[in-house]
Amino acid sequence: MTKTQDLTPERKEAVLNRVLKVLDEKFYQPEKLDNGWKDAIARHRPTIINASTAAAFEEAVTRLLEELKTSHVGFFHGSARRASSRAALSATYLADDTDKGRRWIFQDVHPGGAASLAAIEPGDILLRVGAEEIIPPTHPTFPMGETTELTVLTAEGKQRTRSVTVARPRGKKLHYVEPKLVVGNRLRDGIGYLKVAMFPGMVGVEVANEISSQVEQLGNVEHLIIDLRGNTGGGIGALRVMSLLTPKQIPVGFAIDRKSAQQNVAGTKNSFRRFNRIPASKNRLWLLALRYASTLVKKTPIVLETEGLGDKPFHGRVVLLVDRHTASAAEMIVAFARENSLATIVGEKTAGRLLSATSAKVGHGYRLAFPTGAYYTWKGSVLEGMPIEPDESVAFDWREARRGNDPQLKHSIELLEKSLTR
Repeated sequence: MTKTQDLTPERKEAVLNRVLKVLDEKFYQPEKLDNGWKDAIARHRPTIINASTAAAFEEAVTRLLEELKTSHVGFFHGSARRASSRAALSATYLADDTDKGRRWIFQDVHPGGAASLAAIEPGDILLRVGAEEIIPPTHPTFPMGETTELTVLTAEGKQRTRSVTVARPRGKKLHYVEPKLVVGNRLRDGIGYLKVAMFPGMVGVEVANEISSQVEQLGNVEHLIIDLRGNTGGGIGALRVMSLLTPKQIPVGFAIDRKSAQQNVAGTKNSFRRFNRIPASKNRLWLLALRYASTLVKKTPIVLETEGLGDKPFHGRVVLLVDRHTASAAEMIVAFARENSLATIVGEKTAGRLLSATSAKVGHGYRLAFPTGAYYTWKGSVLEGMPIEPDESVAFDWREARRGNDPQLKHSIELLEKSLTR
């Protein structure tokens, strides 16, 4: 980690200037870098340059980046050994007033993740991380590769200590405790349930195969609930879920980088190369790379198109469960279903966070994460900053969660049961 004495004002200014240069050259929406942004730089620069610690420096740069009012931005040191709770615990939370004051309350807890393994439940109230009391808007972070003690207030009204280990060594690197990616079961006669926690991997071969496997194990279900609550996205593996919604090959959408947007290439979308098949094995990824090599070199957009998996007994009788944490690739699924009237959307409005992103070195071990392109649905909608409203709005009720109830899931089942009796 960078030592405080290494962060001279000259080095901090050099890093800041590199951050600004990268954004100026590559940020997906250059119109945001107007006079308002220049004014923000002028306001934040003294705090950044005069930051007395490495932590204060990172915080000051982060505050500046927040002025862009966009997702997928971040500033961190390459040696960082702490992670946000959403990534570290495979869990999400919301802020609300409790008997202990305003607190973070766990909402989604993915099976198999660090929070789940520590016996944390939806509705548990976070009080402390180690000895530090955590009060919103301060977010908890967790040291990677270590065990951290959390104090939570459980449904029984008792304070309990939970031990969480967010990452474990695998060889010379640390890897997150990954949740169970896909959970499937039958809820009632004819109603299947599929929960997908995330879509790891650029192509997502493993998660796509697991989704198909779980659907096959459900058997001949005529109704299907696909639970995307707490799914913060990932890669192209989300295409498998979209392909389950329709028997046909239907265009889904595409991402456009800054240069393509400036050239208004969206008007020529019908000429874009199409990706419509996730390989069955990672051994076939080299064929995929070969097929799209020229497209990648030219940096032309690629249209995602459903795989054409054929008729399913549940087609036209699908519910998508979503909440405020459903984001990125998971939102692509929701938008696709909405545009093509393929599912009923139940829950809370989604996060509205869907951009292509990367990271770049900006000097002295620091990296800048930033968006490089926007995702467009086939009908031209841009989802960044535009949360998707559900067809049937059912808010998460943490007090009900503490009683072991799930009103959102219950409402979804009732919707499908009504159609069963028709």
